[in-house]
Amino acid sequence: MTEKNNNEENEKLHTQLQRVISLLNKYKLLQGFVDLQSETGNALAESAIQKENLKELQRLVDKLHPADIADLLESLPLEDRLLVWGLVRPEYDGDVLLEASDAIRETLITDMGAHELVAAAEQLDADEIADLAPDLPQDVMEDVFRSLPIAEREQLRAAMSYPEDAVGALMDFDVITVRENVRLEVVLRYLRRLEELPDHTDQLFVVDRNEHLKGVLLINKILVSDPEMLVADVMTKEMITLHPDDKAQDAAHAFERYDLVSASIIDHDKKLLGRVTVNTVIDFIQEKAEYDALNLAGLREEEDLFAPVLRSVRNRWVWLAINLVTAFIASRVIGLFEDSIEKLVALAALMPIIAGIGGNSGNQTITMIVRALALEQIKAGSAWKLIGKEIGVSVVNGLIWGGVVGLFTFAIYQNVELGLVMMLAMLLNLLLAALLGVLIPLTLRKLGRDPALGSSVMITAVTDSGGFFIFLSLATLFLL
Repeated sequence: MTEKNNNEENEKLHTQLQRVISLLNKYKLLQGFVDLQSETGNALAESAIQKENLKELQRLVDKLHPADIADLLESLPLEDRLLVWGLVRPEYDGDVLLEASDAIRETLITDMGAHELVAAAEQLDADEIADLAPDLPQDVMEDVFRSLPIAEREQLRAAMSYPEDAVGALMDFDVITVRENVRLEVVLRYLRRLEELPDHTDQLFVVDRNEHLKGVLLINKILVSDPEMLVADVMTKEMITLHPDDKAQDAAHAFERYDLVSASIIDHDKKLLGRVTVNTVIDFIQEKAEYDALNLAGLREEEDLFAPVLRSVRNRWVWLAINLVTAFIASRVIGLFEDSIEKLVALAALMPIIAGIGGNSGNQTITMIVRALALEQIKAGSAWKLIGKEIGVSVVNGLIWGGVVGLFTFAIYQNVELGLVMMLAMLLNLLLAALLGVLIPLTLRKLGRDPALGSSVMITAVTDSGGFFIFLSLATLFLL
């Protein structure tokens, strides 16, 4: 039933988004006629049709959740994006900016005035403002600081003091605390006086007068226990706690392992600082996955699909330049064996097979190793075991698929020696791919770099040049 409801909701959302795009296109088409005319054009611009189109567009945008608005803006060219952005209600500006990707957020912020940015930030909590802070102009942040109450100002400073990959950067300050010496009835009365509970509240935090964490009181325990019981008799002292300097990736592992909805953040004196919630952790995991995917492809940062050409070029040129250098190296490797290729033209047709399979195998190994590094599954001293395991996999794959390639080569060229050379070259290139597929990300990690950074580009370059060299060397040695 839940899956059916989700499908219906997704279909409804898709229909709404398509309707927005349809109205936007109709508005632009009519506006195009305005630009082609003079006096009648001005009248057309103010016509009831255009006004009705804008009103209908406004009504549809008003119905969308901020996250859906952000998705819509991602799919629109810059001019259309800014038109729709102008229709978003001011009270939703901050939420949409939070949901948008970094690349899209930059274009939206550029279109806003300082007073609009301050107003949007004031609608957010301190931890949410901290997420936006790196993208906001310095003068705007100063105005935001001055507009906040002292308590929230200190929370914002605390949130901004932690690096992006630390638990402190994910911290939510909106927590409910209770004392252990009060009755559950008192706790219930206190909760009923609140307008609403903070999002993802599955537990209350039990603290003493100095805000030191003593335990947690689960919401379901409050509901099923005798109201006359004390919090101390119902609370749980066994709990998952995090420190603000812990890695955010460790928090993500804890949430996945223990199926957490929220977890407390404490300092070294066990004083409660805030909490981390599952929605924030999911956002972090998604951003990390997108970042790793971009790094594997050699992209330096997230890119707006409709970004200006020069900006996209700047984002992509580094690894393309590196790839060009490695391609020249591969061409020179082939150039060393020009005489061999002239004597046996079949070598030119068979070379890409060796390089292509090697690159694919290397990318598979790198993907596994990068994932294992992200999950902290590779410990000190286990690198050699990984290398041994991957070499074993490559030997088996090399013998199987090398044999298949060798048989096809023999069937096509009726040359037993050429088939054996293909098989041996395939085996050796897969071994090279396995060895470097482990060593490249491990070396990058040891140097303090992201293990995913350009790994796919590097392994492809090595297996291309290495595959050409291995195959042509063997062919020259045994066939000519």
